[in-house]
Amino acid sequence: MAAFIDAVAPYDRQPEADPVAMVGVRTALGEAVFPVSDHVIRAMCKALAAYRDPEDRGTCVECGGRHLDENLHCQECGRLHGILGQVIAQHARRVAAEEAP
Repeated sequence: MAAFIDAVAPYDRQPEADPVAMVGVRTALGEAVFPVSDHVIRAMCKALAAYRDPEDRGTCVECGGRHLDENLHCQECGRLHGILGQVIAQHARRVAAEEAP
């Protein structure tokens, strides 16, 4: 929190203005309270809105699950997505067609 405030605060056009909020943080190592300006609050909101978790690989088109692994394999229903999934599905269709009477 302190590092974020330090990175954003120099761009505050009203640095002498009173803080508009107090943000408290409690961890296993202790706690701290940070007075923050309107500028810092707006920057924090924008940063949070722009954040995307690196584990977010979309949703499964089959079951709607949100747990696709790095190979775009759905951990909930087993469907493969993306190019790999398309290639495997095409191969499976070819094999099935060849085995059909």
